[in-house]
This record gives sequence, C-alpha cells and structure tokens, in this order.
Amino acid sequence: MKPISIGTKKTTLEDLISISRRGAKVQLAEASKQRIEKARKLVEQWVKEEKSIYGVTTGFGALSDVAISTKDTRQLQQNILMSHSAGTGDMLDEEAVRAVMALRIKDFALGYSGIRLETVEHLITLLNKGVVPMVPEKGSVGASGDLIPLAHLSLVLIGLGKAFYNQKEMSGSDALNHCGLTPLRLEAAEGLALINGTQIMTAIGGLAVYDAINLAKLIDIAAAVSLEVLMGSRMEFDPRIHHVRPHPGQALSAENMYRITRNSEIVTSHKDCHRIQDAYTLRCSPQVHGASRDAVRYAKKVLETEMNASTNNPLIFPDSQDFLLGGNFHGQPVALAMDFLGMAVSEFANIAERRIERLVNPMLSGLPAFLVSDGGLNSGFMIAQYTAAALVSENKVLSHPACVDSIPTSANKEDHVSMGTISARKCRDIVKNAEDVVAIELLCGAQALDLFTNMKPGEGSLAAYTAIRKAVPHLEKDRVLHEDIKVVRELMKNGVIIKAVEQKVGKLN
Repeated sequence: MKPISIGTKKTTLEDLISISRRGAKVQLAEASKQRIEKARKLVEQWVKEEKSIYGVTTGFGALSDVAISTKDTRQLQQNILMSHSAGTGDMLDEEAVRAVMALRIKDFALGYSGIRLETVEHLITLLNKGVVPMVPEKGSVGASGDLIPLAHLSLVLIGLGKAFYNQKEMSGSDALNHCGLTPLRLEAAEGLALINGTQIMTAIGGLAVYDAINLAKLIDIAAAVSLEVLMGSRMEFDPRIHHVRPHPGQALSAENMYRITRNSEIVTSHKDCHRIQDAYTLRCSPQVHGASRDAVRYAKKVLETEMNASTNNPLIFPDSQDFLLGGNFHGQPVALAMDFLGMAVSEFANIAERRIERLVNPMLSGLPAFLVSDGGLNSGFMIAQYTAAALVSENKVLSHPACVDSIPTSANKEDHVSMGTISARKCRDIVKNAEDVVAIELLCGAQALDLFTNMKPGEGSLAAYTAIRKAVPHLEKDRVLHEDIKVVRELMKNGVIIKAVEQKVGKLN
C-alpha cells in the first residue's frame, strides 16, 4: 500500500481509515518539514530571550502565572507528560490509537506547534513500525485538548508508559528499542504541544462517522428486503414524493431502496391487494433513514474540518514572528457533532428493531411465528428480537448528550469544557450496537426470503440474500444465533453485502 503523505493538503476520512485500519504508512511532506523547523527556530529564539510564553516558560492551567527558569524548561516538559498521565478505564483499541497518532502528526505538519522535527519523526516511526501506545480511554473533559489520553500516548516517546508491539505488551523504552529509537529528551514547548489537541475525540469520532456512512447504505438494504417479505409497496420510494419534500438524505435513501427492489416479483404479486398503506416502519423508511443520513453528512463535515485543523495552544506564526493564545483545543464542535450523530444512528437502530418485530410476529407478518418451522420446539428468531430490543434501549441511554454538561477544572481557570471525548466514545458504542441490530434485521429478512420459493425478490435484495446465504445457512432448527449475528456483522463491516448489491443495482448513495 502506498504511503500517505501528511502535510498541509487535506487529509480525508478515507486516508484516516487507510492508516488506522489497513496499516498504511505515512510520510511527512517536505513543505511541512520546513514549516516545522521554521516555527521551532522561533521558539528557541524566544526561550533564549527568556520571553514569557504560556506552557513554554510558564506553568500550565491555573499555574500559568508561575515563571519557569531556562534551566528547568526541559524538566517542565517531561513533568507535564507524567503528571497528566492520570487516565483510567479500558485501553483504546489499536485502530483508534493509530488514528490518534496520524492526526497528531497532521496537526504538527501544519507548522503551528513549535515542536521539533525530530520529535515528529519519532512519532511517525512508531506509527509506521506498528507500535501502539497503551492509552486509557477515560479522563478527558474535552477542553485544553485531550490532555490525559494524549499524555499517555506521548509517554512512549520519552521511554515511559507502555505499548503493544507485535501483539506483545512492553515498556515504552523496549518499544522504542525495537524500532531502533532512543528516548527523546523533550525541549521547551514540546510536552505541551504533544498533549494539547482534540485528536482523541476526533479519531474516535472519525471512525464512528465512517462506520455510520456504511451503515446508512446497509440499513437501506435491510429495509428493502424487509419491505419485500412483509408484502410492502414500492410506491413510497417514488421520486415524486421526495421531490416535494427535498431533504437530501430522504431522496437518497428512497432512490437506494427503489433500485434495490427493482424487478421484484414479490412486490408485483400483490400489486392489487386490499392493503391501503404500509406501516410507518416501511412507508416512512426514506424519511427516517434520510434524516439520519443528513446528520451523518453534517458530522463528516465537522470531523474532516477538525482533522485538518491546528488545535494547539499557543499557536506559533513564524511569518509574523508571533504567537497567539487561544482556545482551538476546545472540543465543542466535535462534541455537538458526536452527540447529534449518536442520536441519528440510534434512530437507525430504533426503526430497524421495529421491522424485526414485524418480521417475527405472525400477527403482523403473515409468516410463520419467529420465522421457523415447528414452532414451540424451535424458538427461531424470537430471542434475536430480544437482543435488538436490548441494544436499542441501551442506545437510548447513550444518546443523552454529553456536551450539555460542564464541570470546571484547573482551579476554575478552565471553567467550561466540552466533554467531547465522552460524546465520541458514546457515539462509537451506539454505532456498534446499531450495526448488530441491522445484522439481525438482515438475518431475519434472509430467513423470510427462503419462504418465497416461487417468486424472486428485487435485484438488490436477491444480491444481499445470496451474499448472506453463502456464509450463513437457512435456520431449519434452533442453533446458536450469536455466531450468525457475528458473521453477518463481518459481512457488513468488510463490505461484502454492499459490494454484492452494488454490482447489481449500481453504486448506492
């Protein structure tokens, strides 16, 4: 895989996924090297002049009025990493940490941090060699940057902390040694530069946004299959309906489902039936899916803006030979977007679960109870619906916004914080839960399609069904459904289902 250049040009969400999940290596653009060195020279000049600069020649937070002597500036930078490494909870997973490292490098590549080029290159080497610092996921309040988790990540650079390398846990110094590196001795401004930024929430949020984009396609596929086996109408996908209420996501979802159900013999078979209108979970699926799609699009825009932003403080401007103290580290834009996205993806799961209920309930579907023969002896998909219900209920709790809370920190110097990292972590969990709910809907839809032996479903529905059946057999008698759900989720995550459908109906919106 070709290395991804990180510099002043836009880094995309797809770039972040390639680095974090596919193992792509990174390289620093030449122009960025020059920008980093130019800013660094200015910092070194100011230190010699004993200029008062926050976090460089002063303490941090409420201690910003405490002057630090020139001889103590190095110790100050090491101290900030150690003192701020106060995280708790589970460790962030490998893909999240790799995403954080890539985004830290991106921020430095913009040339406003004042960090040394050598330090950035150490971080790049760790990323490219596959070193994964151990980073506790809890502790950030989402302002002053993601101080605590970024401090844990940065400990490895100075030979402290712990890391995973080749699937083994080891000390930071051992991880450096395996990469042919020696521990850095941080210079003035570097400790603060390493921990001052929104990269934890942005990395977790970026991965969640990417998965939500894919989920938006998958839930349209699942809904289309459900509509067919529940003997629904394609009328609700007619573009004229969506033209007169022109929310973009609504029209995109309707078009997807219109194409997925194209040439459906099942739909045609009941064209003149007595049913006047379908239930809302079928008839309003474009409106519900579409509203969440619009939220996903908004979140993607915010996250990609943040991915390409400089969130340090102070910010060094070499061209004007100046530095500015500001609040770009405040996570409010990401916090709001993540809370919004969490609510939107919860709605994906909510409507999917209601369709699952219609599929397994014989009073609503006209199909065998719980989609299995010899009911009573076999429970079929009865308990899969329980699981979906539990997941959507959990999502409702997780959907309470974190960004509306604020607890002052640092002796009230930092008196409004975003809690954006909590927003991002909650959103990540909501997306995972929603993926499982959609996997259950797809399983139920495929099981129901097995009953329509004399009629073909729509082209896209048939492609999705075939992809699922290659991996999961028909449920004739009860078996452990956990494995089936897991397999379908993997088909969703690795793109097998979407690819199969798109080969038949064209690229989905």
